[in-house]
Amino acid sequence: MSTTTELVTTSGVGRTRARARRGRWWAEVGWKYPVAILILCYAMFPLLFIVSASLDARGSLASSSQLFRSFDLGSYEALAGTHFWTWMGNTLYVGIASSLGAVIMGAAAAYAFSRFRFTGRRVGLTSLLVIQMFPQTVAFVAVFLMLLALGEVVPALGINSRIALICIYLGGALGANTFLMYGFFNSIPQDLDESAKIDGATHAQVFWRIIMPLVTPILAVVGLLAFISAFGDFILAKIVLTSEPNWTLAVGMYQWVSNQLTSRWGLFAAGAVVASFPVLVLFLSLQRYIVGGLTAGSVKG
Repeated sequence: MSTTTELVTTSGVGRTRARARRGRWWAEVGWKYPVAILILCYAMFPLLFIVSASLDARGSLASSSQLFRSFDLGSYEALAGTHFWTWMGNTLYVGIASSLGAVIMGAAAAYAFSRFRFTGRRVGLTSLLVIQMFPQTVAFVAVFLMLLALGEVVPALGINSRIALICIYLGGALGANTFLMYGFFNSIPQDLDESAKIDGATHAQVFWRIIMPLVTPILAVVGLLAFISAFGDFILAKIVLTSEPNWTLAVGMYQWVSNQLTSRWGLFAAGAVVASFPVLVLFLSLQRYIVGGLTAGSVKG
């Protein structure tokens, strides 16, 4: 009789401990799973909706009350009859050139501020910080007037020039990129520079062969941010680019839905789906640098 009582008591204590462990697990970890599922559904719904709208045969968002109600590739086939692929080429050209320029210019400026001591260094850093506090919209009128005047002297840098748009992107992002890289360059020991200079290396060799390989993660981050910013920009591209063959995707696709009477939402949705692939491929290709940590390059040498 006593043995049976002890077994019942032991099993009851075991169940109590199991419930306590489950309660502690839910309190510390378990609650994160429902929250993660909720956030995932919240993030995935717009993506599923736009894919469903691109496959809708009627090409209207008003009729998309049910996801994937129909499966029709007509909107994707209709892209061939538009300037979509021309706009895609323009966007990739502007985005790639802007990201490469942002990486090179930002790295050079950050290296100079980090390694050299010159007159006006502190004033220059402070000026970059102050300039970044003003919203970009403040400069739109000034940029437009400047391009009008500059186009009369150098047409390649005037209105309706992709090169002019690239220069605007580079100038607007230079301050933020410099500050972002400046802190990382300071984390690289200067002993590496001094050792290389003792061996006869020049500043250019130190910069390209020693410093740049160590700061690959931050270069990937800056390049990705610059590419995404240029790829999705609408306002500046709309101001600078005036002719349809020079439009970027954001400007060109806006024309499909700007008129409420003739909106082509199916075509717009199909173009948005196709346009997402370059950004997705770039992000996946640079993910190992971003996830690997900002200091991975200096450890691996």
